[in-house]
Amino acid sequence: MAVSSKKIPAPDQVTIGTALLSVSDKTGVVELARALHEKGVRLVSTGGTHKTLSEAGLPVRDVSELTGFPEVMDGRVKTLHPGVHGGLLAIRDDADHVAAMKEHGITGIDLAVINLYPFEEVRAKGGDYPTTVENIDIGGPAMIRASAKNHAYVTIVTDPSDYAALLDELKDGATTLAFRQAMAAKAYARTAAYDTAISGWFAEVLETPMPRHRTIGGVLKEEMRYGENPHQKAAFYVTGENRPGVATATLLQGKQLSYNNINDTDAAFELVAEFLPEKAPACAIIKHANPCGVATGSTLLEAYERALACDSTSAFGGIIAFNRELDGATAEEIVKLFTEVIIAPSVDEAARAIIAKKPNLRLLVTGALPDPRVPGLTAKTVSGGLLVQTRDNGMVEDLELKVVTKRAPAAQELEDMKFAFKIAKHVKSNAVVYAKDGQTVGIGAGQMSRVDSARIAGLKAEEAAKALGLPAPLTHGSAVASEAFLPFADGLLSMIAAGATSVIQPGGSMRDEDVIKAADDAGIAMVFTGMRHFRH
Repeated sequence: MAVSSKKIPAPDQVTIGTALLSVSDKTGVVELARALHEKGVRLVSTGGTHKTLSEAGLPVRDVSELTGFPEVMDGRVKTLHPGVHGGLLAIRDDADHVAAMKEHGITGIDLAVINLYPFEEVRAKGGDYPTTVENIDIGGPAMIRASAKNHAYVTIVTDPSDYAALLDELKDGATTLAFRQAMAAKAYARTAAYDTAISGWFAEVLETPMPRHRTIGGVLKEEMRYGENPHQKAAFYVTGENRPGVATATLLQGKQLSYNNINDTDAAFELVAEFLPEKAPACAIIKHANPCGVATGSTLLEAYERALACDSTSAFGGIIAFNRELDGATAEEIVKLFTEVIIAPSVDEAARAIIAKKPNLRLLVTGALPDPRVPGLTAKTVSGGLLVQTRDNGMVEDLELKVVTKRAPAAQELEDMKFAFKIAKHVKSNAVVYAKDGQTVGIGAGQMSRVDSARIAGLKAEEAAKALGLPAPLTHGSAVASEAFLPFADGLLSMIAAGATSVIQPGGSMRDEDVIKAADDAGIAMVFTGMRHFRH
């Protein structure tokens, strides 16, 4: 419930007489302090900030002059003192508070400009345990919370990007209640995100991914025009996770990514990262978070053309991801098709020049691929709650595959089975993926019945064959993957009818024996992975 400023017993205008500046990020602080000084504001500061301002020739008091106590313990204790917190928390028109300030020699602080030790940056860079702990700020969050609580009288600024707005407010030497409220709200969000980063780090290093209390924080990267639909509001927040992808990518050209663009681009890049670039170029084409074509090739161009061949109709307006540097020859083909986004680790100059001719085509570079094996967390909201789980970092190469049929798969069948299972991991359940020679030839996604997914994948393969002028679908002689066990033999029979000669699935159904018998009767090979890849 929003609180109306008219109901708060506080003055609208508060004149700034004394400002406390204590910042780790020194961006713009000298310019801000100089502007405050020119407005007659008394400056107080701490440690490194005091040194920076003094060296800039500004008259600034050390916080120890307010507290009558020096910084001790290597700066761990410097602002945790009634001389500081009394100045921040005092209610200026409360007679008892005013008397206490006078009795104890406490100076009122009207403006606090504070940002925190760079814990998130140290964590992202993989600092050692003692260094990371030492970058947990204590005094800063305490002062921010005190100032924000007393926003009726104190202005708190935690972000250098707000310095200009602060100075604009201070044209007449005072801040408005509305501004102080907005800054207080931002301040509490900042300390919440900071504590979230710390608690998340502890959960990682202590290997307790599901602690009693779990918070997820982020920093606003951009507001969007709308969410999944035009009537929904949306924004993109980054968590600071050191993982190459859409959140860390550089937009080389094209307009702002939409909510759906970001969701689909993330799905595309995470999928293509399953394929090691040193082994073969790979391409994934995504539409509505599902792959409509994935392939490897001898060149990047061949990988793209093979991925497109799987379902060229659905690829229209899709997202294209690569596991290697995008080259000119591949870019030349891509621009023939309407595409929303291209994402790759890097892009050569020839490709950039070609894509530049399509100014609305968004081009993202990440500098690297995410490691599919690295653990992490994913989260999804539900009514009244938050579902959190560890990232699905299971890799088929790491699994002990069990041949359960009389016929073992041939070498190429086994390679295609593994390829298909990698794709199935990234397809909405129920998922069925047909693959042949390192290329998807049919994908069935998100159906309530696995039989329907198998049939749809087969139909897609037939359509692709007609488009390519082939006499029969490429599912003939293909490997097929199911991301979850086949509960009945009917799903397998649909796959066999489509022409599959080998099947990979987790196994574990109560009717596994029936499914295995159906495979043996058809003379096909089947392996169990023992690992499921549901994706909802």
